[in-house]
Amino acid sequence: MSKSYPQSICVFCGSSSRVDEVYKAAATEIGDLIGARGDTLIYGGGRVGLMGLAADATLAAGGKVVGVIPSFLQHLEVGHAGLNELVVTDSMHERKRIMYERADAFVILPGGLGTLDETMEVLTWSQLKLSDKPVIIVDVNGFWQPLLALIEHTIGAGFTREENRGLYKVVDSPAGVFDVIGNWHAPEGDLKAKWL
Repeated sequence: MSKSYPQSICVFCGSSSRVDEVYKAAATEIGDLIGARGDTLIYGGGRVGLMGLAADATLAAGGKVVGVIPSFLQHLEVGHAGLNELVVTDSMHERKRIMYERADAFVILPGGLGTLDETMEVLTWSQLKLSDKPVIIVDVNGFWQPLLALIEHTIGAGFTREENRGLYKVVDSPAGVFDVIGNWHAPEGDLKAKWL
């Protein structure tokens, strides 16, 4: 990547607190790393679950945090009140658009349906050449193995092209994220070949 630091790192992760400590530790670690580098965390704006842990750790380490949250979730009082910036949107679609526009890279931690939605959308944008930003899946404790197997299944069945494996990189801990970002090269290929 040619962009100079500091960068804005968008982290997709779960909002549940009813999860294993290993996932909580990964959220704290990515926040520590982002903050220590002087980078900015872009995330979904919540104060709960892995989201809240990543935000708190980034702030504690001296980084900046920008949350993007739809108004209906803000009204449920799950919005984080201690951020540098909290953007309140009218819809989930607008939330994702703003996060995507403001991010220089995407980091995927364990999460649920919302995290899956965000991940698949950004991968689809990459496939369609709407984005060439790094996408790093952090496979904490093998959490994302079923998703990676599903992607391989779509390749094997002919629905996904083999070169689309290059749309993302997989690391097993947050410590590997920034080497991937620093050495990222967006995959090349002819968009028209998707349909041929």
